Formats: sequence, structure tokens, C-alpha cells
Amino acid sequence: MSNNLGVDGKGLGLLLENDQITKVLSSYVGENKFFMQQYIDGAIEVEFVPQGTLAERMRAGGSGIAGFYTKTGVGTLIAEGKPTMDFDGETYVLERGIVADLALVHAHTADTDGNLVYRLTARNFNPLAAMSGQVTFAQAEHIVALGDINPDHIVTPGVYIHAVAQAVTPTDIEQHTVHPRPVTEEALA
Repeated sequence: MSNNLGVDGKGLGLLLENDQITKVLSSYVGENKFFMQQYIDGAIEVEFVPQGTLAERMRAGGSGIAGFYTKTGVGTLIAEGKPTMDFDGETYVLERGIVADLALVHAHTADTDGNLVYRLTARNFNPLAAMSGQVTFAQAEHIVALGDINPDHIVTPGVYIHAVAQAVTPTDIEQHTVHPRPVTEEALA
């Protein structure tokens, strides 16, 4: 499971190219041409999951919640074959919590006990992935001694993490899109 399949030749794309992925639960797959071709050819099983539902399925699995009902996907292909139930006159679809055998996460900072701090949008899915793994490995840009992270800044407690490794290369799977700042008269003065 992943929010996305990365890009060709990097991240999960490497596992895909080595035939190490046979089924994918994902909310977005548009950046990986190799994956898209495998999907079109029927060479890989894909379960598309709305992004918020994927996040909640991971959180539920990590919290010991077997399933939950949501309105997202009702009446679409997403809900096909899944149980539904009506609550207060509205139909909801049952989604199962996700518990992964192995979770891989990336953090900005980790201490030696596996307490993790994320940076920017890495906080969107990494904490949920960490808690949904039966075994979770974290790579961190910075590894510090136990006690060097302010407890108020810890997002994922070390109880979820089984091993921490130093990140040695940039992830570079993101697309950095920035626009030049507009030049104002104040800036020219």
C-alpha cells in the first residue's frame, strides 16, 4: 500500500521493476509509466482507494480497528463487492483496516529508540504507515541520541519502530514545483 507508486527507477518503482510487487493499494499512480503499463497489461493487481480512505484504513489497522463505514465511494466501483449499511437514511460502505507485514517510512529526525519527527508533507502518510506495520523500518535524515528530541515534537513514538537507519541519499521522488516570487515595488526600493 502506498499513497503513490513513486516514479520510474526510484523508490517503489525499483521494487516494481524487480517484480517484487504483485498487488497495489494506492490512491494515485500517475507518475510511474512502468506501473501504468503493468496495470494496463493486467500484470499487476490494483485496488484503487480514495486518499482519505487509504489514510483511515492505515490508521484503523494500526489502532486495532478491523473496519469502519464511510460514505466515500458509495455507488462507485470502489464500493463494488463490499458490504454496505444504512445509518440515518444514508448508505455507507465497509472498509477494512490495513495491517501490513512490513512498513517502510521516512522521517526527518529519529532518535536511537525510534521516536520520529517528520517534515512538511512527509507527515501525511508516514505516521499512519508506521503504526500499521507489524514490523516497521524507518530511515531518517538525522539520527540523534535518546532525549535529544523535544517530546512535544515526536509524531511517531518509538514503540511502533523496529529499526532505524541513516538515510544516505535524497528521496528525490517528489516533483518540486515553485514559482518565482513576484517582484514588487517594495522589493525594488
